Amino acid sequence: MGTSAWLNLALFMSILLLLAWPLSKWLSRVAEGTLPRWMGAVEGGFYRLAGVTPDEGMGWKQYAFALLLFNFLGVLAAYALQRLQGLLPLNPQGMAAVSPDSAFNTAISFVTNTNWQGYGGESTMSYLTQMLALTVQNFVSAATGIAVVFALIRGFASKLSGTIGNFWVDLTRVTLWVLLPLSFVFALFLVGQGVIQNFSAYVDVSGLEQSQQIAMGPVASQEAIKMLGTNGGGFFNANSAHPYENPTPLSNFAQMLSIFLIPAALCFTFGQLVGDKRQGVAILAAMSVLFIAGVITATAAEQAGNPLLAALGVDQSLSATQAGGNMEGKEARFGITASSLFAVITTAASCGAVNAMHDSLTPIGGMVTLVMMQLGEVVFGGVGTGLYGMLIFAVMAVFIAGLMIGRTPEYLGKKIESHDMKMVSVAILVTPMVVLIGTAIAVLAAGGKAGIANPGAHGFSEILYALTSAGNNNGSAFAGLSANTPFYNILLGVVMWLGRFGVIVPVLALAGSMAAKKRIPVGAGTLGTHGPLFVALLVGTVLLVGLLNYVPALALGPVVEHLLLMKV
Repeated sequence: MGTSAWLNLALFMSILLLLAWPLSKWLSRVAEGTLPRWMGAVEGGFYRLAGVTPDEGMGWKQYAFALLLFNFLGVLAAYALQRLQGLLPLNPQGMAAVSPDSAFNTAISFVTNTNWQGYGGESTMSYLTQMLALTVQNFVSAATGIAVVFALIRGFASKLSGTIGNFWVDLTRVTLWVLLPLSFVFALFLVGQGVIQNFSAYVDVSGLEQSQQIAMGPVASQEAIKMLGTNGGGFFNANSAHPYENPTPLSNFAQMLSIFLIPAALCFTFGQLVGDKRQGVAILAAMSVLFIAGVITATAAEQAGNPLLAALGVDQSLSATQAGGNMEGKEARFGITASSLFAVITTAASCGAVNAMHDSLTPIGGMVTLVMMQLGEVVFGGVGTGLYGMLIFAVMAVFIAGLMIGRTPEYLGKKIESHDMKMVSVAILVTPMVVLIGTAIAVLAAGGKAGIANPGAHGFSEILYALTSAGNNNGSAFAGLSANTPFYNILLGVVMWLGRFGVIVPVLALAGSMAAKKRIPVGAGTLGTHGPLFVALLVGTVLLVGLLNYVPALALGPVVEHLLLMKV
């Protein structure tokens, strides 16, 4: 990495931490319900309207049922709006109904916080669908993830309780007092940078050689929550590479910060709620180590350029004085450094927004984005999902350490027992199972092979990337795969649903188990879970347990492609 890349990374991490710390204090108040009285009055109206008793706690099964019911109803609503959009208002371009398989895929995609898009937004979705079906789910799917991590933290923090909070209260408070205010402020900033926000019909512009139609729409409002909620679904097909979504280097930097802002803040919030701020810092340190390693590897690979072009004598520098590299698929206004950083951020954080074409990354650069997702989206991860995923690995880490020394493992004063490890195992294994089984189905079935445009190792990487992105609820794509077909829409929809709720349910079961246990005082033999040794153990556990399942598949895809590329 060059000097500018190091400075860019250092600036990003410094500003991120400065913003995350004060936000974490507010998140702690939202989780505990210690809010100003006027906020309670506003909430009360919603609770009365919905028939919710806010002071009534829920056991983990009740919490899980409410969460699953709410999200299932969200799928039905998003599906219906897409299928009926031709009959509904705010459709100046007269967009027809979305096909059943695409509507099914998109509804599940946005409800699960994946935002996988097999369609072009500006050519498929009306303004009403973009706002009511997609943007609304951007808010509530993000709020769902934060609600789950609040429930898990309560499980660890409680001394002896059968409840883990109230899902309806958590959902309401996170949406009203965290996501909406942040999105409003960020949307205003984006408008100031040049992101459009209107309800105008598309504009026809005459050029020197031919006319062009310029898409319009309420973009800034969706762009803000797309980033802050680690959703990633673009209003336009080009996503954050489109100048109406991401017009300037400053907006690009702010969007990268917004992706990590809430996940980083939640780490500090975790430490505050469990009564030991060092615990949150340790989790954040483990995430940062993995993230920085990914950025260094990806940026170096992209700056090295394409050896096949170098062998042909092609000058890959950007100018006579500026070194270049692999600029294929990247926006000139962002360059390699900002594009590589964005690619690692968005795949580490289960966001899926892109400002460059991931299909055009070098094999090693592309593999880094794959690995960030395959680790379980725990390197900062999605809002809520990243932290509860890393806490699952933390429990696994203390269990492994307990086996080494022959002591019953404990984490934050709670003994880790057989039932807990079963839930941890399910939460860790369900995603690689659906990803690898889905990949196997896709490479064997005729419908799966029909979507491959690039045969060989890269074509396999495209399929592996699609299933990895769906199963880990990321939503980005290599995009060389023709995935808007009934086969892929149905397969990816099922994988997205299982990848989301197949993890959330055992996490809530673990939260309920922890809440029902007494906290044990720290003793002489207690493993410290806040120092450098535990950070190293946690990073090792994530790499060993999280990534090992995918190594054979990676060897068939990006590793083979890299070796072939180096034969020059």
